[in-house]
Amino acid sequence: MTDEIKTIPAEGKDRLDEAGLSEWMAANVAGFTGPLTYAKFAGGQSNPTYRLDSPSGAYVLRRKPYGPLLPSAHAVDREYRLIAGLHPTGFPVAKPYGLCTDERVIGAMFYVMGLADGRNLWDGTLPDYAPAERTAVYEAMCDTLADLHNVDYAAAGLGDYGKPGNYFTRQVERWTRQYRASETETMPEVERLIDFLPRTVPEQTRTSIVHGDYRIDNMIFANAEPKVIAVLDWELSTLGDPLADFSYFLMSWVTEPEGRSGVLGRTGPATGIPTIADMTRRYCARTGRDDVPDLNWYFAFNLFRLTGIVQGIKKRIVEGTASSAQAEKSASGVYRLAAASWGFAELAGA
Repeated sequence: MTDEIKTIPAEGKDRLDEAGLSEWMAANVAGFTGPLTYAKFAGGQSNPTYRLDSPSGAYVLRRKPYGPLLPSAHAVDREYRLIAGLHPTGFPVAKPYGLCTDERVIGAMFYVMGLADGRNLWDGTLPDYAPAERTAVYEAMCDTLADLHNVDYAAAGLGDYGKPGNYFTRQVERWTRQYRASETETMPEVERLIDFLPRTVPEQTRTSIVHGDYRIDNMIFANAEPKVIAVLDWELSTLGDPLADFSYFLMSWVTEPEGRSGVLGRTGPATGIPTIADMTRRYCARTGRDDVPDLNWYFAFNLFRLTGIVQGIKKRIVEGTASSAQAEKSASGVYRLAAASWGFAELAGA
């Protein structure tokens, strides 16, 4: 495993209009001086992401994909608003520099933020780390998530960033719509989930900012200590039930180690990776909870949502707009996700 954040040359349809971007940066990014060079970050971002380098420093640009898109997907303007709201609170996000809604500049809406210089960890088993180091990394992730859920979102100017109640009801409806809009075939497990989930939504007792995709590879850690210095990829963020984020974070514990976030079978004192019970105790202590409810419904929902996301990637492959060479491989996982989701629904009483 490498902690280095890899970039690749931007080629073909991934290229940016350098002149247009430089002109926009000069007019909108405080302190920017050209010329700039850029490269695309490797990995499967839903919103293509680039490293920009110039005499004034390093920046990150995230843009919408080119081509036809689902109406509510790839909302980089929402991402930017969230980062701009969180940054002054001290929560670890990259510094926001500017949002461009004029698609004429580079062909798609985009925003620019500071580069968080640190480690990006992809393999949740942390194979190159000692047990005590693994424990510290996981405790930092858990604490950072708890801190997000403790943020006073109204004071951060995000009181209308999402609707405060009925989060899971709305999310089940949303991802059902997204799935239907991207549907390429009938999958029996998904049809059963679309019937089961809305009938069994658990009660929501708290509202917070939720990240929506909180896992180890969506954050940057300090180079020399187990500290999260930037949480990345806020595309799916909203106001909602914090248990959505916490249960999604815990999905790694019920996912086979696959070189990404999965740590099933790798937890406990021998490896230093905390157990679900360890993480639950720590999260509850930091957020003032007594406990969390049975997680099987939440696991079923999270996998249903992932099924909808991956089905969207599959549809974009069909239409030729997918942004990553990994997209085709990802899309083949839709059947596995749907089956796993239904398995947890059965554990939840379906």
